[in-house]
Amino acid sequence: MRNLLDFLKEYYHWLLFVVLEVVSGFLLLQYNNYQASVWFSSANSMMGKVLEWSSQATKFIHQSQANEQLTMRNLLLEQQVDMLRRRYAELTYDSTVMERNETKFLSQYDLIPAKVIDNSLDSKENLMTIDKGRADGVTVDMGVACGRGVVGVVYLVSEHYSVVIPVLNASSSRISCAIRNRGYFGYLHWYGGDPSVAYVEDVPRHAKFKLGEWVVTSGFSSIFPSGVSVGKIEQVYNSRDGLSYKLKIRLSTDFSSLRDVVVISDKSIAERAALLQAARDSINKISGER
Repeated sequence: MRNLLDFLKEYYHWLLFVVLEVVSGFLLLQYNNYQASVWFSSANSMMGKVLEWSSQATKFIHQSQANEQLTMRNLLLEQQVDMLRRRYAELTYDSTVMERNETKFLSQYDLIPAKVIDNSLDSKENLMTIDKGRADGVTVDMGVACGRGVVGVVYLVSEHYSVVIPVLNASSSRISCAIRNRGYFGYLHWYGGDPSVAYVEDVPRHAKFKLGEWVVTSGFSSIFPSGVSVGKIEQVYNSRDGLSYKLKIRLSTDFSSLRDVVVISDKSIAERAALLQAARDSINKISGER
């Protein structure tokens, strides 16, 4: 105890200096908006760099497993495409129709590759940070996916980074889904807890499906194209009001090992938004004349 008192007696002026510096810095940021904005902007930029370096240091651990999964998936997709192309050619006697339609469909979308540099799983309001931003063509409300399925939706964008609301966000994530080859759709919701399980709600009571069938994006929104994998049906429940089904889904995306994603840019969004706005203006004009 005596040694501590001697230490404080000898160096009290330095400790006082540090305390005064901290207090003055706090007061400066608290009551000066410009300095506060500069500080937080610099801090966010520095944190983004730190998270990016951390991600680069850890991605090598998972690189082998990720490459194996991507290789197997690409092989499977190539086999499926080849089988469909040959089957379509047999039915139509035209081997080029499938290729033309596929090229036309894919030309509607730009895929922006990105790395996940921060990802949380232990909260009900999880967020994700990726290393692509406004300078790379990313904008708010773009869909984000990976090689195995849906990831989330872009929420905030800076010049070089973006914050994504993933499927694993209980209050803000709500993605339109459909049962593959069935046409029945609902909305994907995660309640917290297990990061590999979510639920599709509002599926109509007359829907016919089986356990183990795939749920995919419906394409009814301007965020995701149709057919992006969501997961498999594991269990079926009745809704609280008994008017619809709630499906327990085993998610196809493994959020615990997620490193590489793509941001989906739909070139037709602006055209559709302009058309919708024109329709609204026209309706408002007619209503005003009445």
